[in-house]
Amino acid sequence: MYRSHNCGELNASHINTEVTLAGWVQKSRDKGFIVWIDLRDRYGITQLVFDEERTSKTMLEQAQKLGREFVIQVKGTVIERASKNPKMTTGDIEILVSELNILNEALVPPFTIEDETDGGEELRMKYRYLDIRRNPVKDNLIFRAKVTQEVRNYLSNDGFIEVETPYLIKSTPEGARDFVVPSRMNAGQFYALPQSPQTFKQLLMVGGMDKYFQIVKCFRDEDLRADRQPEFTQIDCEMAFIEQEDILNAFEGLTRHLLKEINGVEVEKFPRMLYDDAMRLYGNDKPDIRFGMEFGELNAVTQHKEFGVFNNAELVVGIAVPGGNTYTRKEIDKIIDWVKRPQVGALGMIYSRCNDDGTFKSSVDKFYDQEDLEKWAEITGAKPGDLVCVLSGDTNKVRAQLSALRMELATRLGLRDPKVFAPLWVIDFPLLELDEETGHYHAMHHPFTSPKPGQIELLDTNPGDVKANAYDLVLNGNEIGGGSIRIHDKKTQAIMLKHLGFSEEEAKAQFGFLMDAFEYGAPPHGGLAFGLDRLVSILGGQETIRDFIAFPKNNSGRDVMIDAPAPIDDEQLTELSLKLNLKS
Repeated sequence: MYRSHNCGELNASHINTEVTLAGWVQKSRDKGFIVWIDLRDRYGITQLVFDEERTSKTMLEQAQKLGREFVIQVKGTVIERASKNPKMTTGDIEILVSELNILNEALVPPFTIEDETDGGEELRMKYRYLDIRRNPVKDNLIFRAKVTQEVRNYLSNDGFIEVETPYLIKSTPEGARDFVVPSRMNAGQFYALPQSPQTFKQLLMVGGMDKYFQIVKCFRDEDLRADRQPEFTQIDCEMAFIEQEDILNAFEGLTRHLLKEINGVEVEKFPRMLYDDAMRLYGNDKPDIRFGMEFGELNAVTQHKEFGVFNNAELVVGIAVPGGNTYTRKEIDKIIDWVKRPQVGALGMIYSRCNDDGTFKSSVDKFYDQEDLEKWAEITGAKPGDLVCVLSGDTNKVRAQLSALRMELATRLGLRDPKVFAPLWVIDFPLLELDEETGHYHAMHHPFTSPKPGQIELLDTNPGDVKANAYDLVLNGNEIGGGSIRIHDKKTQAIMLKHLGFSEEEAKAQFGFLMDAFEYGAPPHGGLAFGLDRLVSILGGQETIRDFIAFPKNNSGRDVMIDAPAPIDDEQLTELSLKLNLKS
């Protein structure tokens, strides 16, 4: 055996015990006559000691030559440490080394293997195997494993059966682009990597599995940012013979269990919020309800006052910033500059100070008197000492802009405490979403989502008004899960595909296998998929999923460690019946 103990378990009870340890050299301190080495493994750090009185001259010289990240094995005796370190679990002892074996030498690492490192993100991603040795990354991966195990145990105990579904599937339109894989044995034909196991889990319900789950890799070829990856992990679930309320109750239970077991937090209430209300009050469909600052629509009290900016706007809407009246004019100008950034896109911002004496001072006093500004405060819920920030423009755009401002100001004010958890369900989404560029409707979730009972006839007359049997689970301003009650009969599925622009031939070619299955006794069914990466990051008090993925890709979708994607040689291209047509 390379070791009898790990580097995090020895303490005073082991004094005088003969042990064997193995690990990496964290650092060394050489006083000439004595050398201390910090030996590190996944479990912790143990101090080794070599001194000229009790250590052979050869081994002392060998210890003096050990470099950072050398892999070594030592044998020795646990002794009491003269200068104890209460910050270390092994801080009461050290190992008096009697035998030293160098298992592998190491180059000097390109950044320090410390909690606070000097390496930039791109450099650490290139040497991710070294980055994983650092406690923050290592602990995140261990944390992810703990969450995953809790999910698996909970669902298994609740009667869900874990079933694996294929990775090489047929390309189907589900929103984002598919990653495609050429087939050598079927020249000119391609597999796709699944964006989700959607059709397969529905077929498992047709097959009578009743309650299914899978912790599964999914793939989407889309533009990336810090919280997106081309490959991601879902907790994918489906249930038969259920209604929407059954799904919500089942996965409230899982979320409540995770918050308690992982974070020690008891959460009882999971509010239900209509999609339309979420957009009206928060400007997005995943509102952070840990704090207030709800939108107040001001059209009725701002328009027809000779102020053209508001008169010409489809929506005038504001929020009350708690304590914001303390902002100086310079600080407010910086907020205005922030909303005018291209990422937000506002043309400007109007504001009103709510003074402690009950008076108001706005940037548009020329057009609005004290009575008008008092109505602004009343509608936005502003109190003395607050600041009312107002944006105007096209409804959808201005809601998105004010939503971004709300989150930014809440972050600055410290209102987004990562230790506070506020879940909610957003329900009754639109079934269809209008593409403003093409003028065509597409499925807001996916083509298999069922409309609310009694609304399918509206597809012919008012498709934008049809509500879906769809729901999202939101936690702290992030969508952590989403799903729907599915269409389970061929006729309704055909109607849905027709309204999404599929001809009968196209529908049969793309989804004929699923529609055929519906003719053999498909039960009512529905499900939900959690984004495991995002769920883990939020439970871990962070919002960047990359920190909880072992080998993430950068914002260009590249793995800079293995240098992928990469070209393939001409022989492989020929074998796959492919020819490149690259544009310079």
